Amino acid sequence: MNRLIASAAVASVVFASAAFADTLPNDVAFTADGGVEQPLTATPGNATEGLTVATTRSMGNCIACHAAKGWAKFPEPGNIGPVLDGVGTRYTPAQLRGLVVNAKKHFPGSIMPAFYNVAGIIRPGDNYTAKAPKVVTAILTAQQVEDLVALLATFKD
Repeated sequence: MNRLIASAAVASVVFASAAFADTLPNDVAFTADGGVEQPLTATPGNATEGLTVATTRSMGNCIACHAAKGWAKFPEPGNIGPVLDGVGTRYTPAQLRGLVVNAKKHFPGSIMPAFYNVAGIIRPGDNYTAKAPKVVTAILTAQQVEDLVALLATFKD
């Protein structure tokens, strides 16, 4: 019985540590050029999962604004943002992470959403503000950011 209790205690500590291992949106540290050196999770990003994030409307939906060779099988990629071909060559993983977390740190005039940010959110108009949730949550999870960075890093020239 004591072993069972000890095993349960260890499991709960491990689970609690894993649950809190992610860097929270307000704790993300940016470099001078808008990069984020430290991964947001202890789990490395998965490019296959990143493709799901990039092409799923309820997630990142990157494909709505960007085109890339890797997305050729998806109908009508966007043409609002820059083409992402070669982005994994032009930017380091830290810079890619920073662009996904909050592109405005690197490109102040960007219209790209800050996918892992909860501070400084502006809600235009009283009608919308009254309907907005009281607690703002990030668009993507820390792991989804890492998965997306892993995908973008594969977009080489």
